Amino acid sequence: MKLNKFFIAGAMAAALMMNLSCADDYTELNQDPANVTKTLPEGLLTAAINNFQPNDYLLWFYNVQYFTRWDQMGMPGGGFADDFTAQAESGGQGGQYINTLKYRNRIQNYINETGEVENNGYLAATGIMTIYLGIFDTDMYGSIPYTEACHYDDKGILTPKYETVEELYNLWLKELDEFITMLKADNLSGVTRQDAAYGCNWSKWAKLANSLKLKIAVRLYNNDPQKALAIAEEAASNSAGLITDIEDDFRFAKATDYASGNADHVYGTGNSLSTIYATSNVFNYMLDAKDPRIRFIFTKNSFNSKVVQSFIDNGKYDDLPSAVKANVVLDGNGNFKEWGGMGEPWVRYTALPVQYNPRAQHDAGLLSDEEYEEYWNPGIRYQISIGENQRSYNPWSSYTNELRRGRIDFQLPTAMTVEDDGSVNMNVIQDTDDNPLYIMYLGAGEVNLYMAEFALLKGGNIGGKSAEAWYEAGVRASVEEFNALAKDNKIPYYGTNYGYDETDKPIDLVDGEIDAMLATDNVKLTGSTADKLEKVYLQLLIHFSEQCDDQFVTARRSGYPKVGSTLLPFEQFPGVALSAIPRRFVISEPLVTDIMYDIKVAAYKAQGFEHLGTTSQGNQYNSGNAPLNTERVWQDKNAPQWGSPK
Repeated sequence: MKLNKFFIAGAMAAALMMNLSCADDYTELNQDPANVTKTLPEGLLTAAINNFQPNDYLLWFYNVQYFTRWDQMGMPGGGFADDFTAQAESGGQGGQYINTLKYRNRIQNYINETGEVENNGYLAATGIMTIYLGIFDTDMYGSIPYTEACHYDDKGILTPKYETVEELYNLWLKELDEFITMLKADNLSGVTRQDAAYGCNWSKWAKLANSLKLKIAVRLYNNDPQKALAIAEEAASNSAGLITDIEDDFRFAKATDYASGNADHVYGTGNSLSTIYATSNVFNYMLDAKDPRIRFIFTKNSFNSKVVQSFIDNGKYDDLPSAVKANVVLDGNGNFKEWGGMGEPWVRYTALPVQYNPRAQHDAGLLSDEEYEEYWNPGIRYQISIGENQRSYNPWSSYTNELRRGRIDFQLPTAMTVEDDGSVNMNVIQDTDDNPLYIMYLGAGEVNLYMAEFALLKGGNIGGKSAEAWYEAGVRASVEEFNALAKDNKIPYYGTNYGYDETDKPIDLVDGEIDAMLATDNVKLTGSTADKLEKVYLQLLIHFSEQCDDQFVTARRSGYPKVGSTLLPFEQFPGVALSAIPRRFVISEPLVTDIMYDIKVAAYKAQGFEHLGTTSQGNQYNSGNAPLNTERVWQDKNAPQWGSPK
């Protein structure tokens, strides 16, 4: 059974290609293609799910570097550099919706030809996934071809027209309602093993469709607040229901094993991904609240008690990161005794300060030698050498790669020891198991927090519940969802301390932690409406740590993190205007030989995009020339500036 999802997907995809592309070959062999294979909607749904990929390799390799810098929810290891407002052309978005739209259109054609409306569930599911991806694609690039896209096979269209974001939002809302109606029918087919997401539970697909309206509504709010609120009200009262319980989450692994073919469907990308470090602003906010999600989203640093003792033994105690040393309690002989402060595992989460151009700041005398060396120029400071053997240790927490890659090996930080015969024992402890990759696409945490936002914007209850009720449900669900992701993806330290260091603690969620977190000043929904909205947006930003596009859009549309905030501030760097920070990606200027040239250029100009990139120019835009802030996509036209909520 573990092999079925991948095997059937491959078989159906192969059958599909044979049916669509090889008819002439079969004719030559005097064989009727219909007798060889049949295009089945359930197989097309499987293929669509396997190709459903909003957070693909390119997004995590390229785009995340820009998203997290611009919204300051993460940072590069060298600090924020002079070119942090620059933007090279990036991949991983803009056309992802095509990967499912082509299957939706084929299912629609099949139903049109056969009249088998019992296959409408498959049609609706592929349509819902297409709209999901379309929202992501338009977030950064604006207008896209949609109604005429992927219609060469049936309509001969080679040059599809572009629709504007405004047109698409209206169309997608209409389509989502149509899909919900389809999914409420009693006579729908459902081959459960073909659907890795919901097992053909069509009522859950309907909840997803209804919940997806909120993703559109929050993006629409700055341009049309009344319409956005009306969408939220309608979704809350719709009989399809919303994803308000984690049991209905759109969270799944595409397959749990594979026989042959593309292992990426099971484990996610096998390629390396960008390393993004935590910022002290984010960590201060989360640690003050004892937010359990810090343990799931970010990695422990390398400084367990054994490693700390190794630094002591090798005369490098003073080289420890200050955040580590502050929590080390020594005994009377100067050896490690225990952890102070918040104790394990909390003391293992250390972040880089939000620093702009640290080298220039140091050279100008604005950054001390000690601080510069500790954070930005450590050299061999975090390395232990014994004879010819060296081992380096990571002092800072980064995003957990195991939530994005199922084929990454983990090596426990261990101290080198000298044996009686003088040899050096490297004490290597590794976890090399490959794990199916579970990804959260849309869940109860997100939906409940959206409803809390709309309740506050409305100034009263929505869907029969107060902002406080929606908010608490959203925070609880978010923590539970990250706990489930950590467990399912078997991230380091979940369920184990590896038996190496007796002071090491597992990172599993502990009973009562969510209640304690909700009672802290950082999280409890108190204060003015503006105060409450800030907390809702900050919770959304934390929740979207594994969906960097949504995290970026939340910061862009809300103006949070806010400059000067006492909770999680947005830093305004000297000499860098907020209006210099980009708000979308570069759009490449099409080649004149492109048959879509005139259509593309007209679409770009209609959106006010006068500055287009080329495939070879690299970082064109900087703090002195920032069209990527002023030439905005439609849904961003009336949004506040970075760090400056309305």
